[in-house]
Amino acid sequence: LCLTRGMLRRVTGATAMNAESSRSHAILTVIVEQKTKRGGDEGGDEKPKADNVERKKAKFNFVDLAGAERQKRTGAKGQRAKEGIDINKGLLVLGNVISALGDTP
Repeated sequence: LCLTRGMLRRVTGATAMNAESSRSHAILTVIVEQKTKRGGDEGGDEKPKADNVERKKAKFNFVDLAGAERQKRTGAKGQRAKEGIDINKGLLVLGNVISALGDTP
């Protein structure tokens, strides 16, 4: 359901290189949690105590970025050209953020 709703909100547009060029970025975050009862099983049906449960949690971020564009190759004009410029600006900023995070000790 979430993926379908997200896909319906994606923005695409035709360029000379791609009939359905992605004009937007998408991020999907999935959180997985595992709870495991510690110690031996007493065989009872009662709920395990909070301090007797081991919890593991993982967070996955799936990112789909609109690709960088060259106006000369895409043949984009007007609104499509403006979108391409904005996509490239966003990718440049994202690259700078990732680079800065990599430089942090």
